[in-house]
Amino acid sequence: MGADVRHWLAGAVVVLFVAGCGGLAIDTGPVPPAPGSPTRVDVERLLAGVRVVPNRPHPGGYERGCKAGQGCVFGPAWTDDNDAPGGHDGCDTRNNVLAAQLTEVRLRQGTNDCVVIGGILTDPYTGKRIPFEKAEADKVQIDHVYPLAAAWDMGAAFWPIDRRIRFANDLDTNLLATDGRTNQAKGDKTPAEWLPPARANHCFYAGKYLTAAIHYDLALTVADNMALQAVARNCP
Repeated sequence: MGADVRHWLAGAVVVLFVAGCGGLAIDTGPVPPAPGSPTRVDVERLLAGVRVVPNRPHPGGYERGCKAGQGCVFGPAWTDDNDAPGGHDGCDTRNNVLAAQLTEVRLRQGTNDCVVIGGILTDPYTGKRIPFEKAEADKVQIDHVYPLAAAWDMGAAFWPIDRRIRFANDLDTNLLATDGRTNQAKGDKTPAEWLPPARANHCFYAGKYLTAAIHYDLALTVADNMALQAVARNCP
C-alpha cells in the first residue's frame, strides 16, 4: 500500500449520521465506503501480511509521561527530534499533521510556517467537517492509529528508544488528526474494541491500522484480525 493520509483522504466526503432521535429510525443496512477508501483486495492483502497472536500480552512498564521520574517510553510528545518523515524540519509533529490534513490552513506569522492556527478538518473517523482554531485546540487531536499502549504490549516494549520515538511521530504511517471527543473515546482500543463512528470510513481505518502494523512488525490479536476481516468484506 504505502498510500499516505492525503491520498486516502483526497476523495473523502462528509458523512453525517442521524442518531435515533425525534422518532427517526437508525439505518443499520450496508453503507458504501467513502470515496478514496482502499479496496477489499488491498485490505485483504495487508491482512495476509500481518502477524496474528492469540491475545494482547501485558508486559507492564508502559508510562507515556515525560515529567521528572516518569518513564517517557515513547519520548517527549510531538518532538521534532526524530527520524520519521517530517522529523528535524523545525516544526513539531502535531503541527506537521495539522498542516498535512487540514484544508484552508492558516499559519502563525513568524513561526517559519510551522504553527497552524486555523483550518478545516474532514474527520477520517466521523466524516464531519470540523473547523479548527488554535484557541480551541482540544477540539482536534492527533490520534495514533495503532495506539502507543497497544504497540508497547505487542512488542514496542523491547524496541530501542529511537524506534519508539519514530513510531510515535510517524505522520505518514500512524498519525491522523481527528475529532477530540472521538479520539478520547478510542483511547488505546484496537479494532476488536473500536471502529470509527462513520461506517463509511471503516475501510480507510483498516488500511491505516494494517499499514502501521506491517511497517513496524506489530501483530494483531485473533479478535482484531476477525474484526478487520469483517471490515474488508464491505470494502469496494
